[in-house]
Amino acid sequence: MNPAAKSLADHIEALLPQTQCTKCGFSGCRPYAEAMASGEAACNRCPPGGAQGIARLAALLGTEPLPLDPEHGTEQPRAVARIDETLCIGCTLCIQACPVDAIAGAAKQMHTVIPDLCTGCDLCVAPCPVDCIDMVPVTGQRTGWDAWSQAQADAAHARYQARNARLVRERAENDARLAAKAAAKLAAVQAEAPQTEAERAAQERKRAIIQAAIERARQKQQAAQPRNTENVTAAVQAQIDAAEARRARLGLTPQPADPDTGHTPATDPEQEP
Repeated sequence: MNPAAKSLADHIEALLPQTQCTKCGFSGCRPYAEAMASGEAACNRCPPGGAQGIARLAALLGTEPLPLDPEHGTEQPRAVARIDETLCIGCTLCIQACPVDAIAGAAKQMHTVIPDLCTGCDLCVAPCPVDCIDMVPVTGQRTGWDAWSQAQADAAHARYQARNARLVRERAENDARLAAKAAAKLAAVQAEAPQTEAERAAQERKRAIIQAAIERARQKQQAAQPRNTENVTAAVQAQIDAAEARRARLGLTPQPADPDTGHTPATDPEQEP
């Protein structure tokens, strides 16, 4: 994407409500903004923004406003998630799904939604295995931008970015922990003093397995690194960081295998129930 298109994407993104609801068919507001900037998506796919949001986007893009595409939802009063705390089993799936960290709780502990932080994206509803989350309308008959403010959108965007940065940091910390664990196991194997030919052969097999796991982890980390990132401007670096954060959110950033199990963890094990 050329610099002019990036600048346009920035302007478009600023007009979106930042609920990160994915109803537009993209993984968040930024990817949808980039698709509109490149002409790959129309401006009528955002139910939270409603008709007023479409009009704003059309004015920026120099096109005629279109009716909201019904395939992507309908314009409705804004709602916030509510957890029936008597049914919550503390599985953490809703926390993992919330794009703006509006849910508080811990594994096997009761969870609760912080209403002032909830954007109403409803992404937490489907993953709940006990169906204890409801979306409760809170704006009466007001819909679209009449039910949402620019200040709220800006705050939601800041929380979204902060969450993505945290996920990237936690993934890097987990990668480093697993790498250190593998190195320690390799050192322990190398320190062993086998007495028989069979023991020496077993030690060599074990050493080869661990070294192969370390090499796979190194290659995955290299593959996950963004290219051409030297001597870039702060704005470009921010876009690189945001792209990597989106990759992490979608689970597209590879993780090294655990040297004990040989498996790649889907999530941070310490966050699993």
